[in-house]
Amino acid sequence: MPTAPTIDPPALVAQFAALAATRGFRVERFGDVAGCPLLALTKRTPGLRPRIYLSAGIHGDEPAPPLALLRLLERNVFDHRATWFICPLLNPAGFPRGTRENAAGLDLNRDYRLTQSAEVAAHRRWLGAQPNFDLALCLHEDWEATGTYLYELNPAHRPSLAEPIITAIARHHVIDPAELIDGRPAKAGIIRPDADPATRELWPEAIYLRAHHTALTYTFETPSSHPLEARIDAQCLAVETAIARLAVAS
Repeated sequence: MPTAPTIDPPALVAQFAALAATRGFRVERFGDVAGCPLLALTKRTPGLRPRIYLSAGIHGDEPAPPLALLRLLERNVFDHRATWFICPLLNPAGFPRGTRENAAGLDLNRDYRLTQSAEVAAHRRWLGAQPNFDLALCLHEDWEATGTYLYELNPAHRPSLAEPIITAIARHHVIDPAELIDGRPAKAGIIRPDADPATRELWPEAIYLRAHHTALTYTFETPSSHPLEARIDAQCLAVETAIARLAVAS
């Protein structure tokens, strides 16, 4: 397995906090892990706007997602089109170790139902104080993937954003062609799992969001074997396309 590039969590969180403040965001500290703040960035745009939630950094061996969110923040992508809720680094203790898990060896992305970790407990408390979201985007990477792919959770059968997102990414990056990814049927880089929360014992963040906070969730997965810059770009394309499509639909 390749080594994940090192992220310095306190330094990265400080970058997010400083930059977000210049972009009109409220910077909220909803927890601490090993001396590093858990941050939420919120910006409430006046008028009727879709509420969009984004998260990254839940696995410490997946550096592209938080770096992509920082780049999008630098580009001022999180603008007047929506009201924003962003959690940019959910597992700061995992990154210095380069591990999927937190310092206690827990996979935070399986901890949202029978919660044991301080990180997820704090995140759940913060989420409970927010309104429901019109769209949730969870940014991830996959060490076994050969290309980018996504999961769609759309129990209300709202207009799908999956195909436009994959089409936008495919112009510049490889889409995973496998018909079975992580044990689930896939078609042209899109997985639409049977994700009834009642059938799952261990909940990832996306299932928790589906159960309590939103009717439309996308999880983006970029291949860890590809160059870091390419993965960051693919994540940015996915997020920008989802935002643009939702803004038009709204």
